[in-house]
Amino acid sequence: MSPASKDAALQPSAPDLDILGDQVTIHPGGYVEPPASVDASERNLVEHMARFRESPLDFLREISLYVSGSGWRAYEDVIGQPIYYAGFSDNMKAMIMRTPMLQRRIQDLANKRVDVEEREGLFGQSLDHETQKSIRRSEIVSSLQGVALGLTDGMICKMESNRFIRFAYYSATQLLTRAYHQGIHVSSEEILRLRSVAETAAKNKHSIIFLPCHRSHVDYVSLQLICYRLGIALPTVVAGDNLKIPVLGAFLQHAGAMWIRRSFGNDALYTTLVQSYIDTLLQNGFNVECFIEGGRSRTGKLLSPKFGILSFLMDSVLSGRVEDAIICPVSTQYDKVVETESYISELLGQPKPQENLKDFLSASSVLSLKLGRVDVRFHEPWSLRSFIAEQRARVSDAKPSSGLSDPLSAQSRIRLLRTLGYKVLSDINAVSVVMPTALIGTVLLTLRGRGVGKSELIRRVDWLSARVRAKGGRVAHFAGAPTSTIIERGLDVLGSGLVGTIDDLPETTYCAVDRFQLSFYRNMTIHLFISEALVCAAMYTKVKQGGGPENQRISFDELYEQVGFLSSIFRGEFIYPTAGLLPNLQRTLLGLESDSVITLTRSDASKPPQNNPRPDPQKIESVELSSAERKTGRENFDFYNFLLWPFIESTWLGAVSLMGLTPPSSTQSNTRLNLRQAQETTQILGKTLYHQGDLSYFEAVNKETLKNAYQLFVEEGIVRVRKSSNKNHSTVIRLAPDWTPARDQNGSIVPEGRLWDFIEKIAKSRREGKNRRDGATVSSRVLRLADLVGKGLFETAVDQGDGESHEDQSQKARRKQEARL
Repeated sequence: MSPASKDAALQPSAPDLDILGDQVTIHPGGYVEPPASVDASERNLVEHMARFRESPLDFLREISLYVSGSGWRAYEDVIGQPIYYAGFSDNMKAMIMRTPMLQRRIQDLANKRVDVEEREGLFGQSLDHETQKSIRRSEIVSSLQGVALGLTDGMICKMESNRFIRFAYYSATQLLTRAYHQGIHVSSEEILRLRSVAETAAKNKHSIIFLPCHRSHVDYVSLQLICYRLGIALPTVVAGDNLKIPVLGAFLQHAGAMWIRRSFGNDALYTTLVQSYIDTLLQNGFNVECFIEGGRSRTGKLLSPKFGILSFLMDSVLSGRVEDAIICPVSTQYDKVVETESYISELLGQPKPQENLKDFLSASSVLSLKLGRVDVRFHEPWSLRSFIAEQRARVSDAKPSSGLSDPLSAQSRIRLLRTLGYKVLSDINAVSVVMPTALIGTVLLTLRGRGVGKSELIRRVDWLSARVRAKGGRVAHFAGAPTSTIIERGLDVLGSGLVGTIDDLPETTYCAVDRFQLSFYRNMTIHLFISEALVCAAMYTKVKQGGGPENQRISFDELYEQVGFLSSIFRGEFIYPTAGLLPNLQRTLLGLESDSVITLTRSDASKPPQNNPRPDPQKIESVELSSAERKTGRENFDFYNFLLWPFIESTWLGAVSLMGLTPPSSTQSNTRLNLRQAQETTQILGKTLYHQGDLSYFEAVNKETLKNAYQLFVEEGIVRVRKSSNKNHSTVIRLAPDWTPARDQNGSIVPEGRLWDFIEKIAKSRREGKNRRDGATVSSRVLRLADLVGKGLFETAVDQGDGESHEDQSQKARRKQEARL
């Protein structure tokens, strides 16, 4: 590590706070050895919330404090606009119904309906023709008003009772601290800044829009608890109506949840109603919370931003209906996520179960687990209005004096929205804390061999922690506890189901038991090293060939081309630095050279003079592994490759499955296949290849990564997709003609053409297997299996009629493919 990196890594950070029940605890900067009578792993935090069986009197005293609203529990003098008072819901509904936008939409819909009825001749030819139209228009308006009012009542959060929210806070804290026994950690510096911003926003009647990442249902709870404990007005949480289940749905709605449909379709009234509600919240300074990724991440890393609600929020300010709003990106990290087991089932192709109260209550077993802690970090908030103004100033055709209310083209609006979404994701990554479980999972999945000794695990965790800090990331600290203690805590949280321990050896050895589930935690670190991983995966195209250093050397032009290709195919998976491909590549190469991972060969004219330690990176001629890296067995180079290889494998699998979409000789070339079935059979193909040794990573068959791969294929024009407006008809897919491989006289797919070249380019960076070589394997066994799966899809398409399917037909097709393989 460079001296500057070491200095950055050693800089002290602001102390952490525990928010756990009635007590906020600040942690000292150094490690304080606990008394012998106290279990160091517990850190004496759970006792802040009394348990009835352990201490009935203390339990009853805490209950009485919440009921009476003693001190901060009263939650009356909050920072922000008034909430939790009788009549709140009625006032909110009245404000929404009065919005000019909603009234115009209702009048417009009524006029269009009257015009339709007039064309159908429903008003006759009498003299009072216009009177009939007026009466009918009034009836329709009244009916739509009633519909809108009913939709509003079911949508809005109902912050009615202060006593209710005190009860909800106490109950939620009891439940959360039973599962996450080490509580919620926040940065004292960030909390002080957030309170200051909240006070200023309240004076200006501006809303704070919290935009957290989304990994668990606990995300809702943790941010609400923090705001309540710090006396900040609770945000209205935008939530999908799939959680609007009996009993629990009503509880959440009164605790701050607003319900929206997963899809608005062409419902103009509902769309306008949502925008009117968002406008009303922001115009009156109520805080809002929505998840930038839409749904929960099943893979552990950030998902691409979803622009639905974000577009409503931006439009409120962009249109001038709202003066300004404050954006606050939030990162929520966990030692262990409660839902990871169900995530793995979904990623392996099992349908997502609908939320219901029975499952919620049956999940109470997690409350007895010790899942570690929750870390919540707040990026420095910023003005949405100022962001829009800055972005518009960069547009070449914008006038210097143009206001925010000036119209934008549809393309410019989309570009502005995408920039906003990715900036929020970048800010979340910037403040995210890497948890000990993520460090352990990353180390275990980036080492060669079946397991790792305790001393080596400690060394690699220390190395990874230093690399995270050197890259500007944050590592969760436990009051300066030794690495060995932190690892023991992390292993205890992960449990023997994820990490196994072999004790009857000269040294305690650890191994990954459930690599698929452990990859969730590894993916929490990959955003920090994606640039290095892309460079090393591109270099691997030469390194995998073996031989001496000269044979493994790669020219800068070859490296640039392969890094550009890999960056392009993973643009839907990762968030890259905004500087651009060439500057990012140059900076990454210099960083790897500084860390003694690679050696750069430069032209004589570019060799740095004595007084200039930074050479001209544009004069780099070639790149190779350094002698120091070779002496260490390529452990750092392999680390970066291990991070990216599962994603390369998954994209390669998706591309190989496209070979199976080549129409059989007996089938029409324009036959369309069911997209969902195609993706499901790709998973079946991947499982087969994994068990036969042609796929290195079982996690490569995960549904989310394959969906991203198929989206890439659509964007690249490799496949053509057609969506149907009929809900009973599925989305269908077929290969684009110029990407469709040929078949030989025996009907076998010929490994040639654009699609084959695309697959080969991905395969260059694949991890080489012990018993295979990419080209020979793919062109024989793998290609035959892909064709076998594809023929089953075409048979199903013919049976169903041009790709139309229902749920039972999809399951039937899946069973048919499994029987084939």
